Amino acid sequence: MNAFALSDPLLILLVGILIVVGGIIGLRLHPFLALLLGAFVVAFITPESAVEQYALNNGASAEGARQLAERDIGERIALQFGSTAGKIGILIAMASIIGKSMLESGAAERIVRSTLRLTGVNKAPMTFLGSSFFLGIPVFFDTVFYLMIPLAKAMAMRIGKNYLLLVLCITAGAAMANSLVPPTPGPLFLVSEMNIPIGMMMIGGFLVGLVTIVVGYYYALWANHKWPLPIRDSGDAPLDKIKDLGAQEDRLLPPLWLSLLPILIPILFISGKALVDITTTGSSVSTNFFYQGILFFGEKNLALVAGGFTALAMLVKQNQGDRKAMLSSVQGALMTAGVIILITASGGAFGGMLQQTGISMRIAALTENFQMALLPLAFFITAVVRTAQGSATVAMITASGILAGMANTSLLEFHPLYIGLAIACGSKLVPWMNDSGFWIVCKMSNLTEKEALKTFSPLLTVMGLSGLIVILIAAKLFPLV
Repeated sequence: MNAFALSDPLLILLVGILIVVGGIIGLRLHPFLALLLGAFVVAFITPESAVEQYALNNGASAEGARQLAERDIGERIALQFGSTAGKIGILIAMASIIGKSMLESGAAERIVRSTLRLTGVNKAPMTFLGSSFFLGIPVFFDTVFYLMIPLAKAMAMRIGKNYLLLVLCITAGAAMANSLVPPTPGPLFLVSEMNIPIGMMMIGGFLVGLVTIVVGYYYALWANHKWPLPIRDSGDAPLDKIKDLGAQEDRLLPPLWLSLLPILIPILFISGKALVDITTTGSSVSTNFFYQGILFFGEKNLALVAGGFTALAMLVKQNQGDRKAMLSSVQGALMTAGVIILITASGGAFGGMLQQTGISMRIAALTENFQMALLPLAFFITAVVRTAQGSATVAMITASGILAGMANTSLLEFHPLYIGLAIACGSKLVPWMNDSGFWIVCKMSNLTEKEALKTFSPLLTVMGLSGLIVILIAAKLFPLV
């Protein structure tokens, strides 16, 4: 029995926040060390009974739950660290290779020039916003961000301003689509848990998402004006290299179709897999070679690998077969990716240890008899769980578990769709250092932790709140029952 264990998950959460935020901002610790220290302390002061109950709530057998609770603290943290790294490690490594190869081959510069000719300088941020929203429907948030951040760097260097605006536009579009519009996991879970027709969720999520990204765009304009940030030198995107490419003649750059391939290949494969999953049955897939190929290459890790090799082949072609340039690019990309993977995985470990305290169930118990309107309640529960433990998907699952019974009642004055949308918008609040997505945005865009906390975190918060307002109005005017 641990004499230092705390019985209340809220106290454990407070200790974890103080260690991580204080360590990074106050003591200037490297984020990897601060997050790992926070994870160890949270795990150390969490009672075994809480860990066992957490495992039982997540479907483990009694024996499996007991075994997890009896594991050494270091082993539990390593398991969560490895789980997060397994989810994002290959993606970040290949995305880093794609980004660096596109920058050094001139592909990013070609796309930027073509975009500017089509939209002009003033509309470029809106183009990024719309593109990331549509890409975020079939493709995960982190994948969209990986693929578009090199374009943001090249665009910012080209127009000489608005780097933060471009980064926030990418984030705004991809983040809202990821929580509101199936087939991403969170919305799909809401569809099944609350008996919402998937087509209705897609249309409702799309409409609410359009309103929220417009609000997000205006916030991004304000933040960019208040805290203008220059694009910074980094190993994966050296500024002198981007500047040199910007001065090249058009004929020396790769053609547009070839420049787009490293981005289009992963998007088409992943989108194709999502479409096959939704529209086909198991028997028809098993007898169709084309469907099998789409499902095989549509797995996100393989799709990014395919995009990475395409980007490298383009780099070799542009350098007239110089393989040393390719090796140098790969080495630089992987060095950058390695640090990002470590920080993101340690953020996942910290969030995982917070989840094992039972914080989600503690918050659920606090709000069980909370006397307020159902839609704000759904939003509030999800937001508090998301802020407490870092995972938007876990927050959506927790809130839907609490509210599913209410959503299915015949006394409800509006369609359960609105509860699902409120939960989805609540999952945007508030991203901070226990969220692996926070670190992906922070490190791949070269923002400091403080800059991310005052720009990226409020951006998602503002969009989530604006979504709630839209949902309340729509439920009143168009109850759909």
